[in-house]
Amino acid sequence: MTGRAIECLFIVGGAWHDMDFARLEMLKLLAENPDIRTRVFEDYPEPAVIAQADFILTYTCDRVPQGAARQQALREFVERGGRWFALHGTNSILRFIEGGTVTTPDEAPDFMALLGTQFIGHPPIDRYRVEVVDAAHPLVRGIESFETVDELYLSRPCAPIETLLDCHYDGGPLGSFRQTPQEAGRHPVFYLRHLGQGAVLYLTLGHCRGPHDMRPLMDKWPSVDRCSWEEPIFYELLRRGLAWASAA
Repeated sequence: MTGRAIECLFIVGGAWHDMDFARLEMLKLLAENPDIRTRVFEDYPEPAVIAQADFILTYTCDRVPQGAARQQALREFVERGGRWFALHGTNSILRFIEGGTVTTPDEAPDFMALLGTQFIGHPPIDRYRVEVVDAAHPLVRGIESFETVDELYLSRPCAPIETLLDCHYDGGPLGSFRQTPQEAGRHPVFYLRHLGQGAVLYLTLGHCRGPHDMRPLMDKWPSVDRCSWEEPIFYELLRRGLAWASAA
């Protein structure tokens, strides 16, 4: 414990995910540090609220901060030494077109440059292997390569990043994400985007979905998907990320 209050700004909201589950799980982890005081929002708040945070935590899907002032406030927060732990779909913009195809347009280039990558699609949920890239880095020291069942996130680079964990995409079908054929290759799973005196730490794992999270596309999804949330290694990465973020 630091002896002082550590102010966390937690943004959790968006579509196609069980935000209630993700919110609860992350709040339980945040509560493990009694010095952390958390304010929860469904969307990016006003610049004055962003400026008051000691660190930022996001679990969103298809949520972009509205207006240039909010995006600039986030950038200034990181540049002056703030830390932002971004999870899963934070870097996603989704647009549905004819036939159920999903596009991921380049509509917020400054925001994606701040995050370091933009989501472009994923194959159907399946098991894949996550590899350690920088075993000496404190955030992944002692962690071995592992397998998980999750969405294998494909992202395009928008700024220089420091990759800590990655995975291999074999070039297979992307389900509804068909707008851009993707070549086989490696994609980041856990990375740092350094900017000014601060940084964004991004973890792409963590899909979750319940029976009512695909509306209005369908009335009821037939299963409850927890993906990496069922793996102890995922919670280890979350705890390390929160420790890093709250130490700013």
